Amino acid sequence: MRFVLDTEQQDMAETLRDVLARADVPAIAREWAARDPARWRKLWGELGELGVTGLTVPAERGGLGLGPVELTVVLQECGYAGLPGPVIESLALLPALLPGFDGSEVGTALIPQVLPYALDADQAGAVYDCGPGGPRRLTGISLHRKESFDPARRLFEVEHTGSETVPSAPFEQAFDLAVLGCSAYLLGMGRRALDLATEHVKQRHQFGRPVGEFQAVKHHLADALLHLEFARPLVRAAALSVRGPQGSRDTSAAKLTAADSAHRAARTALQLHGAIGYTAEHELHRFLTKITALRQSWGTPAWHRDRLAQVLNPDAPIGTS
Repeated sequence: MRFVLDTEQQDMAETLRDVLARADVPAIAREWAARDPARWRKLWGELGELGVTGLTVPAERGGLGLGPVELTVVLQECGYAGLPGPVIESLALLPALLPGFDGSEVGTALIPQVLPYALDADQAGAVYDCGPGGPRRLTGISLHRKESFDPARRLFEVEHTGSETVPSAPFEQAFDLAVLGCSAYLLGMGRRALDLATEHVKQRHQFGRPVGEFQAVKHHLADALLHLEFARPLVRAAALSVRGPQGSRDTSAAKLTAADSAHRAARTALQLHGAIGYTAEHELHRFLTKITALRQSWGTPAWHRDRLAQVLNPDAPIGTS
């Protein structure tokens, strides 16, 4: 089992990070939250030219035909940049679930129990109701905006007058791939929050010294980094096993660990920034809200713990000593 990225995967990550850095994602996120998708769509087109939007789409359908490991590489960089939009749906879930899904499409989905509202449904080309019974493309839809902790995660309750059954692959594996993608996205966001905190304590001075030179601050940063580094191999292991019999177990473990480590990094970053980290104008705020929202998305921590318990010992009563 190989846990180290090869040269091509490392080059992919570096290229994507450069593209996203040049695109000014913070400005794109603010515009996206304000329902101005122009620059987001331009960036999505650029990602399509790089092959990112067709990453896991088979080569015979015009995609790159790459696998879950490359998917985690891409989504980790998307998380590091804080790229808004139905990225996990369009890059992970729908290409795996729908054989006819075009890599250039932007789609979103509803999944009973774990995704009751459709993310950015007003900007998606199609809204799918997905579940073990098979996906349906909803028609005649009307959207009702719901409150979201993250302004750039625009959630919609979807009413519809009709639906179309579409050919699909097995739901469980596609769902696990999306959970894996969310884990990688969280890992990237956690690392970005930690990097923002590290840069801040280098620049902020107290008693004539950078705050980052104080031992207590170093301990907080090291502790957050340690948890992120422990989560990384779990995400990588899940990418290698997601298509196997232990896929559900490993993706739930990866989601739990990545979400907790990203949340810890965000809390550490907020503590080291102080009150300025709460302000909506500060870059850290964007990652605080998105990490908090995604920690509860694609299955809450309690949902994944229950799922893990059932996989590891299906006969044991849950919630008893």
